[in-house]
Amino acid sequence: MRIFVNGAEKEIAGEPTIAELLAQLGLPPARVAVELNRELAPRAEWSARRLAENDRLEIVQFVGGG
Repeated sequence: MRIFVNGAEKEIAGEPTIAELLAQLGLPPARVAVELNRELAPRAEWSARRLAENDRLEIVQFVGGG
């Protein structure tokens, strides 16, 4: 299946949830925000929301520092 992550095309197997995709990408869920198809994806829905062909995700990682 083809999706787009931060503007880059990505081929993935099956129809993972947002939470499963974050795990595949090695991103810590507590430190990211996800926009799915131009709408903020509520964290409470990540484990239930399955991705579909041509979905577009923007994933922003929070970084601390000063």
